[in-house]
Amino acid sequence: MNITKNTFSMEDSGRGASYTVPCDDYVHVVEFRSQYVVVGTCRFQEEDMEVEEVEFTTLRVFHHALRVNCLAWSPESQLDKRPQLIRFCTAAADRKVRLLTSDLQNQHEVKVMEGHTSYINHLVFEPTEGKQMPSVSEDHTCRVWDLEGNESTTFRLRSPDVSVCWHPEDLMVSEKKGTIRFYDLVTQQAILSLDCGQSPLMSADWCLADTIKGGAVTGSDWVIWDITRSRWSRVSENLFSTTGCPGKISSQLLVHHLPVIGSATVGAGHRSLPLCVIGEM
Repeated sequence: MNITKNTFSMEDSGRGASYTVPCDDYVHVVEFRSQYVVVGTCRFQEEDMEVEEVEFTTLRVFHHALRVNCLAWSPESQLDKRPQLIRFCTAAADRKVRLLTSDLQNQHEVKVMEGHTSYINHLVFEPTEGKQMPSVSEDHTCRVWDLEGNESTTFRLRSPDVSVCWHPEDLMVSEKKGTIRFYDLVTQQAILSLDCGQSPLMSADWCLADTIKGGAVTGSDWVIWDITRSRWSRVSENLFSTTGCPGKISSQLLVHHLPVIGSATVGAGHRSLPLCVIGEM
């Protein structure tokens, strides 16, 4: 099997292969595949002064059938206890959710979950025990899966869904048209909805420590609100004012106008340090 760095016609016999890989038999089909997930540990200078900037140590490389579009960590993952456990779920272009579990020794398991009929935009784990995973898609649905790969609940929405957040009892689903809905997971009914006033809504999050705080990126604005008291501006659709809980002395206008720089595709915050990481195209 010969591999060359350049593309040339069959008549161009003057060029040879850049690399040659010996094989035991005839080679009938050759195709590159570079999809994988690398799991490792990071150490920063804030944690260890001997570290220069950041230190990354690879723990395991997981081969993936397709390029990963989104990924979520299970709260069950642990490296500081025995047995060690790594568990996360992914979504890819084939509209499937994959649950990957490993003990970093000999046990490695992959479960594939099918049901979505269009591109999957986001997925998360239930934050307390990690026994369920909701995923949202361009097919206007939010589907909740268990660890066995079964689809336990389906919420049908009115536009493509871009993000989902889970609190212990409630689920927040954000639609691309600018609507954010909150669902009671016991009754499986909507209990509250918010309208961002503009679209497209690109991302939204719900404060895990304080259920009345939420935020969203819509258009070029970063909007943060307190859902106990809120008002849209009557003269500008880009301004959204919020105040604290009734009885508090101080209040704030929590509207952030941020320029859009580049194309950020992934992002995450550090669990204990004031650090945020984003990936760009």
